[in-house]
Amino acid sequence: MSQQQYNLIVVLGATASGKTRLGVDLAKQLNGEVISGDSRQVYTGLDIGSGKDLAEYGDVPYHLIDIIEPGKEYNAFQFQRDFFKAFTDINQRNKLPLLVGGTGLYIDAVVAGYEFVQVDKNITQRVQFAEMALADVQQILLELDSQSYEATDITVRPRLYRAIEIAQHAALQTSAAVKTVLPEIKPLYFGIKWERSVLRQRITLRLKERLENGMIEEVEGLLAQGITHEKLEYLGLEYRFVSQYIEGKISYDEMFDILNIAIHKYAKRQDTWFRRMERQGAKIHWLEGTGDINLQAQTVMNQFQKS
Repeated sequence: MSQQQYNLIVVLGATASGKTRLGVDLAKQLNGEVISGDSRQVYTGLDIGSGKDLAEYGDVPYHLIDIIEPGKEYNAFQFQRDFFKAFTDINQRNKLPLLVGGTGLYIDAVVAGYEFVQVDKNITQRVQFAEMALADVQQILLELDSQSYEATDITVRPRLYRAIEIAQHAALQTSAAVKTVLPEIKPLYFGIKWERSVLRQRITLRLKERLENGMIEEVEGLLAQGITHEKLEYLGLEYRFVSQYIEGKISYDEMFDILNIAIHKYAKRQDTWFRRMERQGAKIHWLEGTGDINLQAQTVMNQFQKS
């Protein structure tokens, strides 16, 4: 596979794996531009908690970061639309797009070319679910769609309810998401992997650094802008549990421990998603995080250029 045979480089990996650094370095080497594949970096004001690390980009152009206010909804359908707009623009300027992120659904949405169907909320069912134990509702999703169960944050009821509604709709259709006519994507995948124990250490260290560098103040600022505690629940683990700490529902130590464990679990869900992508045919070139990942990536690209 020469560079002419791929028109998109995808850099993926679990949280805290070093995706942004690799993506930016490759963009510099290959005359490329980065398209963020992170479900939270689209929001303005979610800087520390979402790990935007904008200083790392330098003069590398980036897309789909800070494009929507945090009080508004943004989903995979909107991401797919915005991605292809950026992808087409970058290609037309004879530059190479690099999709960098860890949100597996977003990556699949563009690489597999999904057509998303409109699924209405089932209000009656949601009222029934609200009266049920969380574990019982979680079991419903597990029985409907085990892959969705693994990918969904099943501790947040509205997200759990939504996943069930989509899974139920899928069961009534030939497919809940089918191929549609979109620009052809020929991806070259790079993934960054670490030993589980090392990744856990990186996650914990990064959490400490983010808290020390103003993540609590960032959440306080969002609240001051009118973003409610309820809305913060949907903006990711960091914003959810820091919000609970600010409300006085949990202590600082409780917040840290709960959040640390939750991020570790999220990293495992990310890994599960990427492994599923491989089972479905994605050829991911895994780079050892403890080594020179730039050199490893260049070696892979050199091999393709010779083939």
